[in-house]
Amino acid sequence: MNWLTEFVRPRVRTLLGRKEAPDNLWHQCPQCQQMIFHRELEAARKVCPHCGHHMRATAQERLTWTFDDASFTRIDLPKVPADPLKFQDKKRYSDRLSDSRKKTGMDDAVLVAHGSVGGHKAVVMAMDFRFMGGSMGAAMGEALVSAARLAVLQRAALIVYTASGGARMQEGAISLMQMPRTTIAVQMVREAGLPYIVILTDPTAGGVTASFAMLGDIQIAEPNALIGFAGARVIEETIREKLPEGFQRAEYLLEHGMIDMVTPRGDLTATLGRLLGLLHVPAAEPLAA
Repeated sequence: MNWLTEFVRPRVRTLLGRKEAPDNLWHQCPQCQQMIFHRELEAARKVCPHCGHHMRATAQERLTWTFDDASFTRIDLPKVPADPLKFQDKKRYSDRLSDSRKKTGMDDAVLVAHGSVGGHKAVVMAMDFRFMGGSMGAAMGEALVSAARLAVLQRAALIVYTASGGARMQEGAISLMQMPRTTIAVQMVREAGLPYIVILTDPTAGGVTASFAMLGDIQIAEPNALIGFAGARVIEETIREKLPEGFQRAEYLLEHGMIDMVTPRGDLTATLGRLLGLLHVPAAEPLAA
């Protein structure tokens, strides 16, 4: 028995207090596999400093990065029936909702807030892919309608961050009905003479792409974001042709005129502020002292 290791070291640890190192200090880039210190990754807004890969961000992070001084006011969104179809596949829909709510701390896959962006009034809706793949159900439709109404009321721009796999199958036709509803919400903003700006992030697909995601007055995408309706494999099997390299990626869409610009995340806030100034969005009122 070694008395130094068996007695002295445990005794010293007990007296000084043993501190366990957190297991989330380092993150591995899924693109280049390099390890990144968590503070460096936070400072870079989840963009890999080695290869420039844009990692997925939460809705809360999107709001924090977008608004001036990370200051904004979230709005309460209308409640919708939790499980209108009593849907069940391998798992009950109500259980899936409960699990996602515990995991994300969100009621559904979207947050809406208002505040100042580049000194201009803005309402921002941000989607969160962690919540059932950012799928679009009745809650998301209500969120966009609420955001549009608030933008019109405040004479503010409407900015939407998309991150979704498409319509929520567990809500059936109810989820598909959100496509025309969100289209009408966008039209409300347009008729009020206010800008609607969409930032397409990885991934944006399905019914979201087929509705409000591609209706922006200005379409911006993050680098290498996957943007499309059907999956590449499904398209290849349908047309029986090999798709071009980079098909459905942001840069390919920019080259073919589907979007207006591809903007790195670090430049996005300044770009939004500049665009709102060019579009003559009213200045935000100064906060009371």
